[in-house]
Amino acid sequence: MKISGRKTGKLAFEIKQDRYTYTLDAPESAGGEGKGPSPKGLLLSGLIGCTGIDVAMILGKMRVDIQDMEITAETELTDQEPSVFKEITLSYHITGNEKDAKKIKRAVSLSMETYCGVSAMLEKNSPIIPKIYLNGNEI
Repeated sequence: MKISGRKTGKLAFEIKQDRYTYTLDAPESAGGEGKGPSPKGLLLSGLIGCTGIDVAMILGKMRVDIQDMEITAETELTDQEPSVFKEITLSYHITGNEKDAKKIKRAVSLSMETYCGVSAMLEKNSPIIPKIYLNGNEI
């Protein structure tokens, strides 16, 4: 894997990754211009994408049909530099059949414990707490 970044603003970087180009920047409150997501925000986005893809694939193999899945990641930063994530709460909001609750829990568990490389990397520094909600109720 090789990704490149070129400075394009006060603190902004244009990133080239495969055939994609996007901008990362610091918020204005930190001296940036807010031209794109922050690097730490993108890291959490990568976690959501990694586990989301896993869970969707696993549920597909289990023949579990879900109507919707939204994943949110929430964390706070430590006070000392470098500021890093404390613990990360990863909430899976799934709409589907109640009878599939056990399979959904298994899919999330497999993602977090076996398949998601991003969670494996982040977990070394920041505990990840998964929460699963099926049709609005925590399971």
